[in-house]
Amino acid sequence: MSAADELLDIVDENDRVIGRSPRGEAYARGLRHRCVFIQARDGEGRLFVHRRTPTKLVFPSLYDMFVGGVVGAGETYDDAALREAEEELGVSGLPRPEPLFRFLYDDGAGRSWWSAVYQVRCELPVSPQVEEVAWHAFLPEEEVQRRLPEWEWVPDGLAAYERLKEHRRSAV
Repeated sequence: MSAADELLDIVDENDRVIGRSPRGEAYARGLRHRCVFIQARDGEGRLFVHRRTPTKLVFPSLYDMFVGGVVGAGETYDDAALREAEEELGVSGLPRPEPLFRFLYDDGAGRSWWSAVYQVRCELPVSPQVEEVAWHAFLPEEEVQRRLPEWEWVPDGLAAYERLKEHRRSAV
């Protein structure tokens, strides 16, 4: 089954399931679905950053400071977060990612999804999927900040990153 054929739950503005659709159709018709964003840090606290492959359905070849993806039909956010983190990092036995908050991402141009943000510590050697990740590194947060204006980042990841920084400021 191709990524475009994967079934997704379609949700309303309150994150209630109102139907199901193949991923390709959901993207083409701008149907609201669910996604997970997991901020992965290594044992030294550095952020996992990667550049997506040019074959990705959404935001090909852009940089991201999260691993993650869509929540499959009938799947919970928590299960999707663990599955996606292990898949994209290429590890097995990762601790369950810690849920932080949810928000509705909407780019105003037909792309909208409920987004659950998580964090996880990955002290395992990573081996990202070559189909998903063209380049990767664990970078200190200061370097990520320095790269924000230099690299082209996925817009939903930037929105999640800004919300995560605000979340952490308000939690102090």
